[in-house]
Formats: sequence, C-alpha cells, structure tokens
Amino acid sequence: MKIKFLLTMTIALVQLSFQTIAGDNPGKLTDRFDIKKDLLLLQLDCKTDVDDLHTLAAFMTLVANKEYSKLNFYPIAGTYGIQKGLYVPPNDLFNLAFGKNWSDADADFNQAIKETMIQVKAALSKQGDIWIAEAGQSDFSAALVKAVQSEMPTIDVSQRIHVVQHSDWNEESTSPEALGFVKRTTDYHKIPDGNAVGNGSPGFQTSEQLDVEGIMSNKKLSKIWELAIDISNEYNGKDGRYNNKAVAAGGLDFSDLSEVCYILGLENIKDAEDFFEKFAD
Repeated sequence: MKIKFLLTMTIALVQLSFQTIAGDNPGKLTDRFDIKKDLLLLQLDCKTDVDDLHTLAAFMTLVANKEYSKLNFYPIAGTYGIQKGLYVPPNDLFNLAFGKNWSDADADFNQAIKETMIQVKAALSKQGDIWIAEAGQSDFSAALVKAVQSEMPTIDVSQRIHVVQHSDWNEESTSPEALGFVKRTTDYHKIPDGNAVGNGSPGFQTSEQLDVEGIMSNKKLSKIWELAIDISNEYNGKDGRYNNKAVAAGGLDFSDLSEVCYILGLENIKDAEDFFEKFAD
C-alpha cells in the first residue's frame, strides 16, 4: 500500500509539473512547430485592412521574448488575393522591423516567390517543416507550394507544408482555384477567428486604448509600434480602404497573430491585454 501511495503521488507531481510548465511557458510543449528546424512564413496581405501593420508589430514583440528569439521566420508583404481596394503601403515598417530580410509580393510577385523559396528549400533540406501564417489570402501560398512541387518533387507537401488560416473573409477573397489547391495539397488548418474572444483563438482586436509604447522598454519595439500605429491611422478607411472600427477608435487589431499563436501553441492567450502582460518587456 505504501509503494502504491508513493507511486500515485509521484505521478500526480509529474502531471502537476507539466501543467505548471505549460502554463508558465506557453508553447514550450507544443507538438507543432519545431523551433530547432522548422520555418515560419509570416504572409501579410496589407490590402485593404491596416490590421496587418499591428500584426507585424505584435509579431516582433513576440520574437523579442527570449523564449522565441531563435524562431526561424521569413516575412512577405503583399500576399493578397482577389479582393478589391487599395494597398496599405507597409515598406517603411517592414524595413524598420526586418531590414532587407523580407520579400515584397506587391512589387514583384514572382521575385518574392523566388526569394521565399530560398528560405523554404533550406528548411526542407534540413528536414524542417514549413508553417505558413496566412495573414491574408492563399494565392501566394498556392504559388509557393507549386514551386516546391516543381523544384523539390520528392517532398510530400501534405506532410511538410502546414497552412494556418483564421478568417472566412480571407478564404472568400482568395481565388477559388488557389484556395482549393492549397486545401487539397497541404496540411490546412482553419482555426477560430482571431477577432473574437473566447472562441478557442486569442482575441486580438480591441477598441480599448492601450499604452503600447509606454509598456515597452525595448526602444526598437517602441519605434515599430509607433510607426505601425502612425501608418495604420493614416490609411485606415482612406480612399475607400477598409475602415477598421477598432483602429478608428484608437484601439488595436493584430488578429492575424492568432495564426502564429496556433502554430506556437499559444492559444491560451486570452486577448490583447493578456498578450502584453505576457510579452511586453
């Protein structure tokens, strides 16, 4: 009886230990992204909603955290589909955040595919998987998958390329052929919408005015947030672009980060305030 009691207590302590680790270090025990070899593609459509600018700033806040500082990622701007409306020019923000390490699909779609393929082939060759956070539509993803099939025909894209989407509108704004192709050929994940709280994804849209820059001791992050907010305020609703009501009210919308959170096993984050409590320095 004594041995059985000790064994039961040991199992309970181990379970409690794992629960504590998962709670204090969200994402460390995920069975999805392998931080040692996988590649995360941050694809931001920037048309016509300004939320992608806030998403970029939030993403940089996340990777500034020591737990995710070694994350292998590559950002692409202009990964839009068939939606109408004007583009929100993000180049100054991308240059500030990433230097020259990003691709511009709005300026040259085919060149962006070529540049992204360099990153993709390097990861796949090292037995890593590709995780695509679609902060936009699937048109760029479809072209990228076709490039992998052409240049690396032995790669099973259904097992090695994972696409994560959170928005019905994004799916509806993708060319039907591209959306069907990506859903058929890749490991496609449709997660709950990141604009709402309590649905299984973090809810990262808020009309509440948060002092984002004031809670950042990292000067570069403060500059990134300042520029992201300035550009989004300038272009929100301008010349027929989508009028993001949360942004118009002085709030934030980085709802597309919900896909990154899914990839990294961070679905337990509740909302924007909770995000900054966890990741603002």
